[in-house]
Amino acid sequence: MGVIRILTEKIASQIAAGEIIERPASVIRELLDNSVDARASFIDINVEGGGKRLIRVKDNGSGMDRDDLLLCLERHGTSKISDASDLLAVKTLGFRGEALPSISAVSRLEITSRPEGQLLGHRVIVEGGSLKAIDETGAPDGTVVEARDLFFNMPARRKFLRSAKTEMDHVIDTVSRIALPFGHIHFRLKEGEKPVLAFPTTEKEVSRLSTLFGRQVAGSMEEGRLEKEGLAVRAFLAPADFTRSRGDRIYLYVNRRNIRDRLLIRAIMEGYGQRLMKGRYPYVVLFIEINPELVDVNIHPTKQELRFRNSQAVYQSVVSMIDKVMGRQISTLLRYDWGKSPAQDVGKGASAAEPKGEYGDVKPFEQPIHGPAREEEGFVREGPRILAQLGGTYILCETDEGLLMIDQHAAHERIVYESLKRAIQSSRTETQYLLIPHQLELSRKDSRIILENLDQLAALGFEIDHFGGNTFLLRSVPSILVNVRWKEFFADLIALLEELGDVGKEEALDRFLVMAACHGAIKAGLQLSRDEMLHLIEELNTLDLPTNCPHGRPVFKEFRYHEIEKMFRRVL
Repeated sequence: MGVIRILTEKIASQIAAGEIIERPASVIRELLDNSVDARASFIDINVEGGGKRLIRVKDNGSGMDRDDLLLCLERHGTSKISDASDLLAVKTLGFRGEALPSISAVSRLEITSRPEGQLLGHRVIVEGGSLKAIDETGAPDGTVVEARDLFFNMPARRKFLRSAKTEMDHVIDTVSRIALPFGHIHFRLKEGEKPVLAFPTTEKEVSRLSTLFGRQVAGSMEEGRLEKEGLAVRAFLAPADFTRSRGDRIYLYVNRRNIRDRLLIRAIMEGYGQRLMKGRYPYVVLFIEINPELVDVNIHPTKQELRFRNSQAVYQSVVSMIDKVMGRQISTLLRYDWGKSPAQDVGKGASAAEPKGEYGDVKPFEQPIHGPAREEEGFVREGPRILAQLGGTYILCETDEGLLMIDQHAAHERIVYESLKRAIQSSRTETQYLLIPHQLELSRKDSRIILENLDQLAALGFEIDHFGGNTFLLRSVPSILVNVRWKEFFADLIALLEELGDVGKEEALDRFLVMAACHGAIKAGLQLSRDEMLHLIEELNTLDLPTNCPHGRPVFKEFRYHEIEKMFRRVL
């Protein structure tokens, strides 16, 4: 007798259920998809024990008669598709016909349903995949699904469920994500008798955003749109000031289906670019409407993964739209003409090692620096004034809006980065020969790394001679990097060259530019003259991205008069 055998239907159902039903939130996701597809206008969700004891989803949708109630429990029983060609143009959230059979295989399931116009409804009871009863009953229009004792017949799987609180957190996240794009549906979530979430019907998406993210984040979000043939991209984007250490506040939708997609996450992060600090993620809601024939949603039983036919076009559209919206968030600096001042080299003599600085002292000016007056709407409006330098680190400016603080190191770092990048891209890097060549004594390993990269460093503006052994002479450098401690610079450079390995050429260049800009920028604690400060701000004002340094740190912060007055309780 052979060793291969056919599994029983019961075991096969439990295995299939394991792909779809991971935890209580998975059950709720599948049931909500069915309720939305049934054109419900009100969906009520109730859970107990984080969903481990009870999940009840009630809707006022189209309902099912007796025959459909029995068929919906059969694997691949669905009203959404009828042949293979329908898979190429799926417009509903559900379509595989696997959710209810999977839920019934691992719980004690009861479904009560009545289609509109029928006098009586029907109730079916299934336990562990076995039909126990079906009978007539009085019921309101729509469907009520109750799943009790999830994984009661799979003790090993039940042990993997987390605490009731953790499972409830997953339930809240699932309901929130599904509810967001369906403003015409009223969603309500309760834990026992305790209200947890409520999403009343609304035409204003910002109201649901406020429930999810809070009023401050939602109020800061800016909407962006981009439309092409067969593709419409729309997003709500919070400024880079609002970030998290996890990407759990990035909501992705394709044809109103909540999905997980690395391509779109990567596009969002590239769109924000250097506005974000490393390891930080923004608050984003991204909606993509696309011809169903151009996307495949039949990748995984959970229907949360998909594949675009032209993924590159979608990627570039998302990047372009986000970059455009972020560019619209014009800063206070860009609203003013700062006038002209004698061009001077900023921060000559600054050390490369950034001191911590003492921020308690303020260096005021006898005569504040004024930008030129501007005439708007019939009255003369005065430009901003540089008031003082705080702790040799922050430049304080007065504007019509309030107080503007500029981090001089972050500002100059962005200027150096952009200058180096433009010079390298145009192959016109200006170099400066050192009056006395700087001698570098390296280890054997570090010497090998420098020797392997001499040509690349020369193209970047570094002329380095091998003096013999482990000794090198640095003869010329990019002119914008004259105020650098070269020992520390090359220590970081060698570590970077070793780390880059197989990194792509563009990424490697960008990481070098970020490192070089950090070493070449003026530091915190350095006292600047009035003209140096004004020149620094003028240069910053010419950049495409003056808001953040190459590491993603903010360059400036504005404190509006209203905020200051609230701080001192002059207003409520």
